[in-house]
Parts: sequence; C-alpha cells; structure tokens
Amino acid sequence: QVQLVESGGGLVQAGGSLRLSCAATGTIFTINAMGWYRQAPGKQRELVAAISRGGSPNYADSVKDRFTIYRYNAENTVYLQMNSLKPEDTAVYYCNAQGRSKWNAPTFDRWGQGTQVTVSS
Repeated sequence: QVQLVESGGGLVQAGGSLRLSCAATGTIFTINAMGWYRQAPGKQRELVAAISRGGSPNYADSVKDRFTIYRYNAENTVYLQMNSLKPEDTAVYYCNAQGRSKWNAPTFDRWGQGTQVTVSS
C-alpha cells in the first residue's frame, strides 16, 4: 500500500517562507504526476502546483513566481518551496501522487494526510 507522508507546515508571518515535503512509501514501481493541493476553510480543494515525472511544472496563477515545486524521482519525494507568503495562502496543504505499485498494476491515486500552513498578517 502506497502512503504519502507530509511535513513542513507551520505558522509564518506574511512575506516569510516555508518548504513542504512529501515522501511516498510502500511498494512503488513508478510515480507519474505529483502535486500539491490546498483547502481553506469553507472553500473547495484547489490545485497549487503539479509536476510531471519529467519535471515539467504547472502552477496556479495565484502562486506563480512565489512557489516552486520540484521532485526527486529516485527518492519518490516532492517538495513545495513557498516564498513571499500571504495570508490568503493559509490552508491545509495536501500532497498527491499518481502511479503504479507494479508494472502491470492499475494506477493508484494517493493523498497525504494534510499539513496546516498559516500565514499571519
């Protein structure tokens, strides 16, 4: 069973930085897309950033030029470097990964447990 373990959330002042980490554990053959989503109170979960296995990133307009997503395929990890944080970035951040546990297994789609990011003004 593939699991995602996140870390790195916390409380930071506006303008500060945080780095989120996510590690996939278990039996893994390959991980294709990895990404970070967030959900603020009373709002739907939204995509923050995603990255393909080849390293091509995709960002929500609201975080472009402030956040950077990167991954290490050999370690099955993905990171989100968040700079110039704003109070509106406050949310629970979730890691997501899609891949296969074996070459002939169906694709899995896993979520982490979520990590709280709070940005004070």
